[in-house]
Amino acid sequence: MTYFGFLAVFLVLPILALWALAAYDRKRGVDVPPLMQSWPAWVIVLAHVVIAVVYTTPWDNYLVATRVWWYDPKLVTGLLIGYVPIEEYTFFVLQPLLTGAWLYFIARHMPVITPAPLYRVRVRVIGTVILFFIWLVSVAILVFGWRPGTYLGLLLGWALPPLMIQSAFGADILWRHRRMVILTIVPMTLYLAAADKLAITSGTWTINPEQSVNILLLGRLPLEEFIFFFMTNTLIAVGITLVSSMESKARAERYLTAVRMWLTGKGNRTPLAVGENEA
Repeated sequence: MTYFGFLAVFLVLPILALWALAAYDRKRGVDVPPLMQSWPAWVIVLAHVVIAVVYTTPWDNYLVATRVWWYDPKLVTGLLIGYVPIEEYTFFVLQPLLTGAWLYFIARHMPVITPAPLYRVRVRVIGTVILFFIWLVSVAILVFGWRPGTYLGLLLGWALPPLMIQSAFGADILWRHRRMVILTIVPMTLYLAAADKLAITSGTWTINPEQSVNILLLGRLPLEEFIFFFMTNTLIAVGITLVSSMESKARAERYLTAVRMWLTGKGNRTPLAVGENEA
């Protein structure tokens, strides 16, 4: 299976199907709840595409350069940007489009969620602290040079910092939308992991067993690949949910106002304290 063939079958076709469903829903007047209409959906998804390409490019180039994974040169076009084939960059673009389209499909067909009082600061702090300690473990794996843990350490070390930022800003908002987030992450992770297993089986790309913990799922899928799809889908689902939320937009505006006041010397209240009754 060529890499572009994999992308066409497992990403482009479902994206087109989800876009067709979105058009059909629009004709019927079915839309995402007003509380998730901070920005147009296409703007939010496109922003995540740009972030995915920019943030993932240096990390993935490092993986290929250090032989954490490699591709079959016979199954790609041979056009490289750095160490990585153009097909890989195409995947960076297509995954946010697919996961984003699926999330908005779920959002259009879920009951409206009404904001309710929540222990806001506590939820954010606990979630962020847990992620931080997992990140420290990944850093320790790399610092102490445990070679079988190389891919896992690089993966968690790369994925967790933006997730910690998202948690610190809006873990309470995400908890309120947890059903939608879970129904996005779980199906997309299982789907892409199963597709990845087929690509690995056909030799489209290979994970270096010397830099992997060699725990195989479905008989051939390295554990790190499953975690990769879980983490990337989590980043996309969490990011889109937070940016879409009107509650997030209001919170961001309060924070920005507080920062401007602090910079201009017009106030001494912290961003956390402005406009929120935190618990």
